[in-house]
Amino acid sequence: MLNPFFLQGSKSEQNLMQDLINESIRMYGVDVHYMPRKYLGENTIIKENIVSSFEDALPIEAYVASYEGWEGQEVELSKFGIQAKDEIVLVISQERYETYIDPLIRSKSNTKLTSRPKEGDLIYFPLGDVLFEIKNVKRDKPWYQLQKNYVYELRCELFRYEDEIIDTGIDQIDDELVDLGYIATFSLVGVGTSATAIAGPVQINSGLRSISMLSVGYAYTGVPSVIISPPQVSGGTTARAVAITSTNNFDGKYYIDRVLIEDPGSGYSSAPQILFFGGDDSMTKVAIATCTIAEGTVGVITITSGGSEYVGAPTVTFSGPTGVGTTATGVAVLNDGVVTSIILTDAGSGYTTIPTLTITTPESFGISTDGTYNLNDVVTGSISGATARVRSWNNPTLTLKVSNITGKFAVGEKIVGIGSTYLTLGSLNDYIDTTDQYNENQEIEFAADDILDFTERNPFGGV
Repeated sequence: MLNPFFLQGSKSEQNLMQDLINESIRMYGVDVHYMPRKYLGENTIIKENIVSSFEDALPIEAYVASYEGWEGQEVELSKFGIQAKDEIVLVISQERYETYIDPLIRSKSNTKLTSRPKEGDLIYFPLGDVLFEIKNVKRDKPWYQLQKNYVYELRCELFRYEDEIIDTGIDQIDDELVDLGYIATFSLVGVGTSATAIAGPVQINSGLRSISMLSVGYAYTGVPSVIISPPQVSGGTTARAVAITSTNNFDGKYYIDRVLIEDPGSGYSSAPQILFFGGDDSMTKVAIATCTIAEGTVGVITITSGGSEYVGAPTVTFSGPTGVGTTATGVAVLNDGVVTSIILTDAGSGYTTIPTLTITTPESFGISTDGTYNLNDVVTGSISGATARVRSWNNPTLTLKVSNITGKFAVGEKIVGIGSTYLTLGSLNDYIDTTDQYNENQEIEFAADDILDFTERNPFGGV
């Protein structure tokens, strides 16, 4: 006879049962992470999943109901190869899933069937530091106690990696694939060579030291030429400079942001006049600039080697003058990773001997002590356009392991990572070509389109 004090299905009785089950799982269970699968692409014919990603890992408590075959005996050689059939059965609370997991993943793009745990999702089991894939979900076991179900029973197998992307942001989970599933090893070289340059003779007679903008002008349609008046002292040389412009966002026209010195010149007894010519029209407000002169300015900078593989403009440093004076400063100009010129922002003063200058090496931009390529970063071949995901990066040996390759990388091209950092591909090892040369899915689909009209409700007949 049933207990007369229970109504066998009232809301309060069901809540009591759910609370008891939740508390039991919290007492005797383990903390796991539920990882919903995102479907990034499907086959257009049979809707087969092409590639998946796992970008979320949500902690939830689970009870280990069974770990049959976990002794390591469930490994067999079948027609599909060696199969590890170790299984684990986990029990999670329906209420906890519906009130915690479901609301967090419901709005995620490319995620299907969020109302319950689904086959194909992953469970990270921290005690063994392993990933399990859900193979079956039982929603009615035990069978409707007090007219309701309270738990999900998840039958899971060890996860076998294919082309999935795991990028949860949790190192303990993401590093599961560091050595699992990589299909190519890149040996990178070509860190780059440093540029070198020398300064010309110091200008004992006063040269142009710096140029300041009094008015940046307005509505330039191009870059104007900088005209500097000649020196007053006979035998002097006329200074040369270049205008650096910036664009107004609202009309796309230019103003002069600053003026840099190409040649300080010599023989100036007073500050020369600075004029801007060209790059304007009737609507242009002409810029106005002034300058200072000084004795002992740095001469013209000559590039002796442009270096190679620079990603960003390197830093240029001048040695200071002996005694009283001002240290010169300058900026490097790049063209396709090579330093083509150095322009002075300040020609300095008080130099009696030619200063030395140093240019930072390309390693400062192409590689760092912490590693240029991080786990799950997407790298791209600069020539081939091929892409891949980083599995591991060994900075001292310049060895990069990648997976999820799309396209074919070419030896000698730059492997560009996050932040435009790159090294050059010296050799490609352990490469496994995952392209199925016998795959004719597209051919079948195109042929089917010629035979059947899939816009019809029933292209196979009138019934």
